[in-house]
Amino acid sequence: MAKLDAKRIPAFLKDPGGCRVVLLFGDDSGLVRERAEALVQTVTQGDDMRLVELGSEAAKDVGRLADEAAMLPMVGGRMLVRVRDAGDSFAKAATAALAGRGTGLVVLEAGELKPNKTGLRGVLEAAPAAQVIACYRERGAELAGTIGRVLAELGATAEPAALDWLAQRLGEDRMLLRRELEKLALYAGPGARITAEDALACVAEGSASDLEEALLHAMAGDVAKADAALDAAFAEGANAVQVVRGALRHVQRLQLAAEDGLDAVRPPIFFRHKPAVERALRLWNSNTLASVGASLLEAERRTKTTGLPSTTVARWAVLVLARQAARAKG
Repeated sequence: MAKLDAKRIPAFLKDPGGCRVVLLFGDDSGLVRERAEALVQTVTQGDDMRLVELGSEAAKDVGRLADEAAMLPMVGGRMLVRVRDAGDSFAKAATAALAGRGTGLVVLEAGELKPNKTGLRGVLEAAPAAQVIACYRERGAELAGTIGRVLAELGATAEPAALDWLAQRLGEDRMLLRRELEKLALYAGPGARITAEDALACVAEGSASDLEEALLHAMAGDVAKADAALDAAFAEGANAVQVVRGALRHVQRLQLAAEDGLDAVRPPIFFRHKPAVERALRLWNSNTLASVGASLLEAERRTKTTGLPSTTVARWAVLVLARQAARAKG
């Protein structure tokens, strides 16, 4: 079966029909978990007796998934077999589950998988009784739309500027996103229409706030303050990829401001950040910012491929910018 279209995913999670095996894979582990838990709730209806959880060791017993899915619950209904750390080693077990007896559903959670024909993803994409759902990090308008839908589930709405602001700062992990939005909806109150100021007051704290401060200081040439803010961001739980991607978004916004003016930046720059942004724009032009963007993309690659600790690579990438800005100040 072909990969499920994104627009059909919510309906499928509420009714997987006759599907025998579902593969949830991608770089957003929080989204993988969220969708798996939605399927668990749909199929088991909260009955723990209808849920079996297995680990990676189950791949060694090719028939284990099929046997567990074929079990008949004592109180009726459908079994769900969940594997949280699946990979290509499960290809044969998944094939056996597709041909197995019973009506149980197997849900496999995985990270990024290559689409080779003999691997787990390739085997299931070709199977009529399977469903493959990619779970990649959303960005831009797609992420803003998801934020709006989650807030609606929580009984709140948000102004477009607030959605844009939230999309700039959230989304690295779906579970973290949901926790932040739950906190925001509680802060705003039932039925509230959330403004950008509400979002700033409630969400701009912890690692996200520290990272933003680090980038503002770095691009304005304050090396010591940038380094201290990075320390705080990592201490609050920021990871290397989040830091580098945050730096890239910050640079892209600066480049837009350099080319079209501050008023062109969306979401708008908050008043308390404008002095630092204006200082940065006196030190950087569109061409140098474009070069910085390319260097940050390379830095993200290095966080995943070199033997150095990823936090060291991310810190170095930001502090190089801070030192370059400091030299431009004279």
